[in-house]
Amino acid sequence: MTDRYGVIGHPISHSKSPVIHQVFARQTGQDMIYEAFDLEPAGLAEGLNGLVAAGVRGLNVTVPHKLACVALLDEISPRARLAGAVNTLVFHADGGRTGDNTDGVGLVRDLVGNLGIRLEDQRLLILGAGGAARGIIPALLEQSPASLCIANRTVGRARELAAEFGGAGKLGSCSFEALSGQRFDLVINATSAGLHGELPPFPDSLAGGKTCCYDLSYAQQHTPFTRWAAALGAGAVHQGWGMLVEQAAESFLLWRGVRPDTAPLLQQLTGWRQSARAGEA
Repeated sequence: MTDRYGVIGHPISHSKSPVIHQVFARQTGQDMIYEAFDLEPAGLAEGLNGLVAAGVRGLNVTVPHKLACVALLDEISPRARLAGAVNTLVFHADGGRTGDNTDGVGLVRDLVGNLGIRLEDQRLLILGAGGAARGIIPALLEQSPASLCIANRTVGRARELAAEFGGAGKLGSCSFEALSGQRFDLVINATSAGLHGELPPFPDSLAGGKTCCYDLSYAQQHTPFTRWAAALGAGAVHQGWGMLVEQAAESFLLWRGVRPDTAPLLQQLTGWRQSARAGEA
């Protein structure tokens, strides 16, 4: 029988995860299908139970469910516990449900391995303090940056997150407005505003000529964040296509016991993945 997997989120129609996992399945000879399921927050628990009852063996989790799913699981991995959020669910034959978080390792694989971006001794900034930010902070701190700042529209959430991870490395926090005039080597947009075509009030000074701007979101064209960064002359601008592929490969490994080769798919994504230099807005 063909095994069923999928991704849950709200909205979810933009997701390319089904395409990616179908490519992985063909590459590795796995008999499986992968679908997208739109679950509203109010119906998350009921929807999850329904998918398990329908025979789904595993799920990826995206906005806005990465934090809420934790309470619906029997066990989570150490890295998911550290992040306080999950992006991968595994449903076992005995009825057990476990969660993991492959976002951080996926991001670092893309930044360092695919894009050649140095993280050690660099000044890093994360915009946003939700589930997406939580999932990448531990992996970024493992790269020994000079500093890591978390900025959020509501500064209290940024402070709470920085305090929670404070023992793992050098962390700071502030509001978006307080970023004015500050300089960073790498700025990572972990807000979900782009899904709604919005751009939070980021100071224009963030996107300098020596700054790399990376959006965890992705789209066929520029996202609001990458369009903003490129128009302001950022040194490099990237969307999260590579992270998407790399974290998916880690999820696939958890489900099927084999890690697919991501290089062929990343090459195919040339038409999807936006990697703009300054001025190419």
